[in-house]
Amino acid sequence: MRIVAEPTFAVVDSHTHIDMAQFDADRDEVVARARAAGLVEMLVVGGVDESAGHRRALEVAGRYGLPATAGVHPHEARIADEAVYDELRGLAREGRIVAIGEIGLDFHYDHSPRDAQREAFRRQIRLAREVGLPIVVHTREADGETADILDEEGAGEAGGVVHCFTGGRELARRALGLGFLISFSGIVAFPRAEVIQQVAREVPDDRLLVETDAPFLAPPPHRGKRNEPAFVVDVARKVAALRGTTPEAVGDLVRRNYARLFRRAV
Repeated sequence: MRIVAEPTFAVVDSHTHIDMAQFDADRDEVVARARAAGLVEMLVVGGVDESAGHRRALEVAGRYGLPATAGVHPHEARIADEAVYDELRGLAREGRIVAIGEIGLDFHYDHSPRDAQREAFRRQIRLAREVGLPIVVHTREADGETADILDEEGAGEAGGVVHCFTGGRELARRALGLGFLISFSGIVAFPRAEVIQQVAREVPDDRLLVETDAPFLAPPPHRGKRNEPAFVVDVARKVAALRGTTPEAVGDLVRRNYARLFRRAV
């Protein structure tokens, strides 16, 4: 078992995939370590896996009393159909999810055709506006198109967050202009992440979130390990250092921002 330091500040992990198979062997211990590290909540984000998707996220979140999201990830956009959109609409109206996501564009892997990605992204923004939920946006090597679609579809009405921010300052400017939040993962602590670090310095206090995106992208000093929610404290410490403040202050900011965006009491 990894040793986690005694908590010194409270924080949330605004984006995690603890429902994935990488946690099947020790999920209880992972959640316990997160809580011991000071996490007051974790958001279980669905829609990543074609075979189980948000159904597994909902089941795991329910088991631990955590919130969940549901959506069609750009990797799986090719399987989106009316039945899927109807299911998402039902989950939202039943109050079983706190956001639609993660959704967006991924032109790095192109696991789904780009036209299918664009259509699924647009449809889910419209759905989020219809049901009154924010969106969780995934974008990779598609900054301009992502910002264009958010603008064209009136995503500011729904609100949301650009998660695991890896874009440039222009994407940040346009997302912030729509009222969106920006969430930083362990990538912000990577040695060559100068642009992302600059954005982390500049994001207004009321638009800042942190996350792990576990099991992916473990921050230093955990590189090479499976990421887990407890490591979000290291992300918060790096963001605090970049902004010239304390981890406690960052923890307070992100908890307030998270609570406002996802309508959670944390």
